[in-house]
Amino acid sequence: MEKRIEVLAPAGDLERLKIAVLYGADAVFVGSKEFSLRSRASNFTLDDIKEGALFCHEHGSKLYITTNIVPHNNDLIGLVDYLQALEECGVDAIIASSPAIISLAKKHTNLEIHISTQQSITNSRGVNFWADMGATRVVLGRECSIEEIKEIRKNTNIELEVFIHGGMCASYSGRCMLSNHMTNRDANRGGCAHSCRWNYSLYSDDNLISDDEKFQFSSKDLMAIDYLDELIPISDSLKIEGRMKSLHYVATVTRVYKMAVDEYYELGYIKNKEYYRNEIKKAENREFSCGFFNGNVTVKEQLYNSRSENPQQDFVGIVMDYKDGKALIEVRNFFKPYETLEVFGPKTKSTEFKITNIINEEGIEVDAARHPKSLVYVDCPIELFKYDMIRVKR
Repeated sequence: MEKRIEVLAPAGDLERLKIAVLYGADAVFVGSKEFSLRSRASNFTLDDIKEGALFCHEHGSKLYITTNIVPHNNDLIGLVDYLQALEECGVDAIIASSPAIISLAKKHTNLEIHISTQQSITNSRGVNFWADMGATRVVLGRECSIEEIKEIRKNTNIELEVFIHGGMCASYSGRCMLSNHMTNRDANRGGCAHSCRWNYSLYSDDNLISDDEKFQFSSKDLMAIDYLDELIPISDSLKIEGRMKSLHYVATVTRVYKMAVDEYYELGYIKNKEYYRNEIKKAENREFSCGFFNGNVTVKEQLYNSRSENPQQDFVGIVMDYKDGKALIEVRNFFKPYETLEVFGPKTKSTEFKITNIINEEGIEVDAARHPKSLVYVDCPIELFKYDMIRVKR
């Protein structure tokens, strides 16, 4: 059987992990409460990790755990016990950047090791160094161009993982001290305050030059739909960023990239790029760019003011059951009768339908679905499936 490229999705909790897998992820990466960046995300306990690994494996997917902090001495306390506990949970690999964590994992476990993008690896010699150290995969720095990735591929045998979607850092692959300096929150130990996205006043020789517009110096988000034709033959895993993103984001973006990859293997190229771009825009997002894929970035890849793009549609619920033309929906956001809803899912093509009434669990017709996590019934002319997503265009 032909080895197909891996679509790797993020998850901030068990619910998002399961949705990522159901919506097409070949692997999911999550962070624990220890030794992980994104410490403010809804990170996993060991019990969660064990359940998540079991769910992934039951569905033919893998689970990777981020252990990618830049540790100080105190951060290493309990590390060996933790790594051994991860192995007992059945995780498929850890993602690490510190030689301390990597060497201890090699010495005390049989865990597979993926080298984090925090190492900022952008050349084949760096890749081969970590291959010699026993790593099975390197996550390339987001600063690599397509041509550089091609050259790295020619000169290495280890698995290569490439970021294809999500946030880009204003510094080298997350090696930022700005948050630490301004808020005492260390980005390299999981506390990034996203200081590059704040609003600033811009001065030149003590003269204000930003006028009425506030200045930012963050990057636009990455979207690689237009580059998949080139990336699929030269990499082993396509990574979506966003462990702090919503359930709707995880479902939408994972599904789109999985569809695009499947289309590549069916046709030999990505045909419906415009459709995939439009689908992604229905999820929450900032402005998009190609990142470094074309080489050094230009002004087009940067975000210097407060411009942003709002999602085209609002996520309002998840289908929990469908029977006799009625869908049972778990409410996530407000919607009301006579609105046109769109449903999509692992088995369900994006389809619109209009609802005429909303019935609550007591069988009473209501004027709106307004209580998150409540259950309501709506008439739907098409067959739906559990975990299909419902959204509405505002």
